[in-house]
Amino acid sequence: MRKRDKLVSCRKEKHWSQQDVVDLLKIRYGVAITESYYGMIEQGVRMPSLPVAMAIANLFQTEPADLFTAPRGKQHDPGFSR
Repeated sequence: MRKRDKLVSCRKEKHWSQQDVVDLLKIRYGVAITESYYGMIEQGVRMPSLPVAMAIANLFQTEPADLFTAPRGKQHDPGFSR
C-alpha cells in the first residue's frame, strides 16, 4: 500500500468525502485549503506544508510520517513524497 493510499483509506473508513475533510480541517485546526488541493494531496500531485500535514494527521489520529513519507527504497514511487 502506498502512503497516499493510506490517506484515502483513512478518509473512507470514516465515510467522509474530501469536502468533509476540508471542512473539518478548517473547523478543528483553522487550516483553510480547498477540496481540489486536498484531492491533489491524496493523488500525490501536491505535498502539503508541515502545518497542513500535521492537521491532516491529527484529524486521522496518526502521525504525519505514516501518511506522507516513503519507506526506504520507495522514493521513486510518485505516490510518495520526496
